[in-house]
Amino acid sequence: MQTAPCADAGSGKLSRMSVWFTADLHFGHGNVIDYSGRPFADAAEMDDALIERWNAVVDPADTVWVLGDVALGRIADTLPLVDLLNGHKLLLAGNHDRCWAGHGSRADGWTERYLDAGFAEIHQGTRRFEIDEQRVLACHFPYRGDSHDHDRYVEQRPVDTGEWLLHGHVHERWRQRGRMINVGVDVWDYRPVSEAELATVIRDGVADIAR
Repeated sequence: MQTAPCADAGSGKLSRMSVWFTADLHFGHGNVIDYSGRPFADAAEMDDALIERWNAVVDPADTVWVLGDVALGRIADTLPLVDLLNGHKLLLAGNHDRCWAGHGSRADGWTERYLDAGFAEIHQGTRRFEIDEQRVLACHFPYRGDSHDHDRYVEQRPVDTGEWLLHGHVHERWRQRGRMINVGVDVWDYRPVSEAELATVIRDGVADIAR
């Protein structure tokens, strides 16, 4: 994946658009604060912090891939928070997204609502990228492992054929496990992680890193 230069309207200089990845924001989900040990007093404080930290690193011209689980709680209140986030936003749906195909007929009509909320595109399943000339797979789910004590959604997970995998779903359980890289906010200071940072992780090789 390559970044591309664009004109800065203020200075006339060329700036470079960046690509970012993130997952598991869980806007409006108060219980995730306890489940994942998030350092916020309540859901409102968490939502404000997630928006602030996102916008502190992502420029309006950047692209951000969200690997699932954007908003919970009162969805009519939490999903519109997407529009407050900088960048060209694309969603690879996760199990807590109402538009996730795994919900079957319950997902009907929800893709349009997520697009209206500020996503440019909605995707399902897996995607492939090239980061630092390395082919990388992306999915909400890891090959194995879970935020719970047993693996759920086994039939929805990608097959491990030796590729690096960007994923969410496991929250604070790990940042890297083997070739699986968790891009969720819980292990990246509650902000998206850049393609450049991920390229460094991949170059450093297979490892087990908690946070």
